[in-house]
Amino acid sequence: MINFFADKKNHDFLRLWWAQLISQFGDRLNQMALIGLVAERAFGSTWDLTKILSFTIFPVFIIGPIAGVYVDRWDRRKTLFVCDLIRCLLVLTIPFLFMGRDSMVPIYIVVFLIFCFSRFYVPAKMSIIPDIVPAENLLLANSLITTTGMIAFVLGCALGGFIVDIIGPRAGFIGDAVTFGAAAALVFSIRKDFHLKIDRQRIMSAGRDFIRIERSVFGEIKEGIRYLSSQRDIRFIINMLFVLLAAAGSAYVIIIIFIQKTFHSITKDLGVLAVFLGIGLFLGSLVYGRWGKKVAMDKTIFLCLMAAGGMTIVFATMVGTYPNILLAALLSFFLGFVIGPIFIAANTVVHIVSDEAMRGKVFSALEIVIHFAFLAAMVISSLLSEIFAPAWILVGVGTLCIVVGLIGLARLKTGAGLAIKEGNMA
Repeated sequence: MINFFADKKNHDFLRLWWAQLISQFGDRLNQMALIGLVAERAFGSTWDLTKILSFTIFPVFIIGPIAGVYVDRWDRRKTLFVCDLIRCLLVLTIPFLFMGRDSMVPIYIVVFLIFCFSRFYVPAKMSIIPDIVPAENLLLANSLITTTGMIAFVLGCALGGFIVDIIGPRAGFIGDAVTFGAAAALVFSIRKDFHLKIDRQRIMSAGRDFIRIERSVFGEIKEGIRYLSSQRDIRFIINMLFVLLAAAGSAYVIIIIFIQKTFHSITKDLGVLAVFLGIGLFLGSLVYGRWGKKVAMDKTIFLCLMAAGGMTIVFATMVGTYPNILLAALLSFFLGFVIGPIFIAANTVVHIVSDEAMRGKVFSALEIVIHFAFLAAMVISSLLSEIFAPAWILVGVGTLCIVVGLIGLARLKTGAGLAIKEGNMA
């Protein structure tokens, strides 16, 4: 790990790593601010919370299909910089222009626009990693990128929960804008020009200059779909992430309201539990990044999915019966610990099997799949919360995760898992 940070070949990656740490810290402030804003107007309403969170997901289906195509055409560093800068300006309009109004419609629009630019940012970020990291360090780099989110999750939730609970949502939005600006400056300092590298590879493979390729955006989308359908390992990852994000979407709004009602607070206790969840994610990611090659990635995904289901059931039953914040924090930690390796394994598989010129389209497709799963499950669970108690919904989600994990492990014995194994990662 120390050698990785000291190696000059990884300096551009470390700039990206720091940018993620700062930007995602701000995202957690923004998340707490949105939760606090809804609670001020309709405390305990799963549907009002679902509505504003839905506007963070709609851009995936509107912008997502074309985002990967343009990311593969544009300079990825400049794409990251512009997205951060514009998101900074948009976030600032919420506390200074729209928070005082009775209607939530302007805030819905701003949130929607912010996440439209995020749809270009995510595939550009994931696609740039193999360009700035040697192949032998790819698993460690993915672990660090995931770790960035975990550290940011912990710090942002810890501070954001208390800031929003004590000062109010306005401070969260302002802090988010500042972090976007700082992240943009770090991304701008990355020195390599990856756009030219992509052009040379396309010249070599196609025999003509990239700029003169006359292909429609929708033609490239079709190409991306055909590519995904031909890649068995990527289809496997898409299926697994669909299941995981459907579970997360089912639990997300429910568990927020569950915690608010159980501990009688808006964001303070939610922030505390998010901190322990983030610490678990962080440590789980580090452990897997260090020793992950010793276990097949498909087996890791199924085992962690089963463990996550079990922890969700324990959390719902124990905290509902004994509403103790320390008990809830401990269970949140173990839940995070078993979830972290799933995303690292999934991203690493995609990097290994994806053609360099197709990465943007692949990661955009993954974004569409997982966000559809998350949104659909979130809406369904919000409606079910009008009939069933939140604890019972969480128990149902955990049970489904365990069942899927058991089926997946059984299928591995028939050769239905990943085609690549540990030896292919060197």
